[in-house]
Amino acid sequence: MNPLLTGIILFSAGMLGGALNAVAGGGSFVAFPALLFTGVPAISANATNTISLWVGVNASARAYRKHLNISRRLLIPLLVVSVAGGLLGAFVLIRTPAHTFLRTIPWMMLGATLLFMFGNRLTRYLAISVSGEPRWSAIAAACGFELLVAIYGGYFGGGMGILTLAMLAALGMNDINAMNALKTTLGSVINGMATLTFLLAGVVYWRQGVVMTAGAIVGGYASAHYAQKLPQSWIRRVVILTSLSMTIYFFYRSYH
Repeated sequence: MNPLLTGIILFSAGMLGGALNAVAGGGSFVAFPALLFTGVPAISANATNTISLWVGVNASARAYRKHLNISRRLLIPLLVVSVAGGLLGAFVLIRTPAHTFLRTIPWMMLGATLLFMFGNRLTRYLAISVSGEPRWSAIAAACGFELLVAIYGGYFGGGMGILTLAMLAALGMNDINAMNALKTTLGSVINGMATLTFLLAGVVYWRQGVVMTAGAIVGGYASAHYAQKLPQSWIRRVVILTSLSMTIYFFYRSYH
């Protein structure tokens, strides 16, 4: 493929992937296939995608930082399990073929989409909440879910943001900007641990990764900055539309 065309594809995919991750998650849905299309092997494409979008997530996290208003009683345990899960998921990726795990992705996406859409009703039914000073039962529930999300994120990462938003919705958060602030913080930690593992394993394609990273920075920061100016109902619709699209796509890829 022509190097200029390859660069345009990777930069555009990184920019769109960074924008999606900042608002709804699912940037890997764009970036990972773009790397495969330009000739990067599957495992290396996954690793390169993770590193590129990790930088974009950090850019969007800076734009959301004023909305990160959460009790340390909850934040610190979530960060700890994110570190552990991100390392474990990345280690599993470099030790096993990806296709066996890809079969589970559409079912996880479907569950996450439904959880995000109806999370508030579930919260009222379970009477749990992470607002204010959350109870230890709510913290344990959040950490258990976040550990699974972190392992998944370290392994593949496609739709990790959707899963995190679903968890936060089910635990009583309804401010989409605050949810995105916490999502980007946790995602940065998870992908950071995966990035460290992939660097040590030497599976990253740097030439493609640098181009995609540049796009992810532009898309991630710009999307996070302007998304805060939109009505929250609009952002929630973007999240739902993105997650539904990802679910349909992964079902198609897995069973065709």
